[in-house]
Amino acid sequence: MKMKNQQKFPFQLSDHLKFIVPSLIGILLFMIPMNLGGDVTIPVAYFAGVLQERLSDQLSAIMTIIISITAIGTIIVKLLGGESLRRFPFFRNLFDVSWVWVIIRILGAIFAIMTLFKFGSEMVYSANTGGLLLTSLLHILFTVFLFAGLFLPLLLNFGLLELFGIMLTKIMRPLFTTPGRSSIDSIASWLGDGTIGVLLTSKQYEEGHYTKREAAVIGTTFSIVSITFTLVVVAEVGLGDMFPIFYATVLLAGLIAAIIMPRIPPLSKKEDTFLSGEKASAEPGTPEGYNLFSWGYYKAVERGKEQSSVKDFFKQGFQNILDMWMGVAPIVMALGTITLVIAEYTPLFTWLGYPFIPLLELMQIPEANAASETILVGFADMFLPAIIGSSIESEMTRFIIAALSVTQLIYMSEVGGLLLGSKIPIGMKDLFIIFVERTIITLPIITAIAHIIF
Repeated sequence: MKMKNQQKFPFQLSDHLKFIVPSLIGILLFMIPMNLGGDVTIPVAYFAGVLQERLSDQLSAIMTIIISITAIGTIIVKLLGGESLRRFPFFRNLFDVSWVWVIIRILGAIFAIMTLFKFGSEMVYSANTGGLLLTSLLHILFTVFLFAGLFLPLLLNFGLLELFGIMLTKIMRPLFTTPGRSSIDSIASWLGDGTIGVLLTSKQYEEGHYTKREAAVIGTTFSIVSITFTLVVVAEVGLGDMFPIFYATVLLAGLIAAIIMPRIPPLSKKEDTFLSGEKASAEPGTPEGYNLFSWGYYKAVERGKEQSSVKDFFKQGFQNILDMWMGVAPIVMALGTITLVIAEYTPLFTWLGYPFIPLLELMQIPEANAASETILVGFADMFLPAIIGSSIESEMTRFIIAALSVTQLIYMSEVGGLLLGSKIPIGMKDLFIIFVERTIITLPIITAIAHIIF
């Protein structure tokens, strides 16, 4: 029986405001680009940048301390047993990890200390390996996680994702096989930073909003490179004046990859079950008497109404921060350093690029031999292809290298390390396969456009 209009929204004004006000603040902080400090960026990223600049001389030491405390705490809890923290479930989840992660956290601490004090093997602490991570990426992670983690509940807890989840499911599900709420992850990454997208995806997965497959798809497909960093990449290869057509190329190639990737292994083989083990069920339809917007708004206000404690808001925010600082930073330092050492001091990625030479020649890409060295090195760090490719004479080849590096997405010094540090069920093998698949999918698209432009 069709509901009467007055029965549609059985809420008081305060209930509506609990959804509207926090959600608007969240949109303002995470999704509205502004001209701040001379750059167009979102407020959360701007605040992170300002703090990073002011603490630049101390952040390497601060992150080394955080990583070391994490390793020491993990060792103590492993020796005493997880039951020693049964009264503190958050800290038990943080420190009571498997032996694999214990070893990785210890390695992360060792690498961070070696890099901070520059002792031991230069391969570990050089400016292109551990130094790159400790003095650059981990500075970014400290500040981004501080502000994004603190304010993330504004997006997660007050109904915004319920509204978008219902309104956009008919677009996101058929195109990308993901729920409508995943559109928020993409927008936050696009306007802010890929690390924000991973953080958002990880938290929603842990809270039971995404299945294992959905979380893996979103984390590896929607945690896209921000507009700001894309500008840095295109400037590095000397093509800053071509940014509009360059970014349009990146968006088109990224969109096609986002449609294909969820439908092929390894992503298509991930289980459609939640973290709890519960199987995914069909998404409920829109009740009679509602359209997509009104039902989405109803569920949003219903969710916002549940939030009443300012204390709980800040408690969850600080837990988010600690979870990302202590859960992710050691893994980024450990695995990122190892990958960068391999890229910098061994010919592995050059060898891996050899099979691409015939393909590059077939596509009539100038200086194919030099370009092949950049094809897979981006798995270590997104900026490496641009640095290596900047010396190539052909503008077309530099355009292709830069655009490809942005669309590959999986970089062990950033998004890859963050994904491994999260609870999202994806391993190193999966990440490398996804990286190669994205390369194979996007390279012909970018090359075709480059041939038209040049």
